[in-house]
Amino acid sequence: MKKKKWFLYIILTEKNKLYTGITTDVERRFLEHSNLLGAKFFYSDKPLKVVYQEKFSNRSLASKRECEIKKLKRIEKLKLIENYSLSSSVSSASKSVAS
Repeated sequence: MKKKKWFLYIILTEKNKLYTGITTDVERRFLEHSNLLGAKFFYSDKPLKVVYQEKFSNRSLASKRECEIKKLKRIEKLKLIENYSLSSSVSSASKSVAS
């Protein structure tokens, strides 16, 4: 039996808020949030895009990381997102150069 991978994700909303959650499928979960399924957080503030994600081998590790991130101040979350965006850009650029 293949183990599911778990993901922690952060979504940016239309009102510039950050929402943190965990799931086994980030794309599916984002669509659920967009269609107002699940978290009531999105009833008054629509999700724009996933701005951050991390992969974990099990739900427990993902939940622990979720708790850590939820305790961060907004400025700390933004720094985490900025560093993630920079590393993602570098990865994409190196893939493009290799092609």
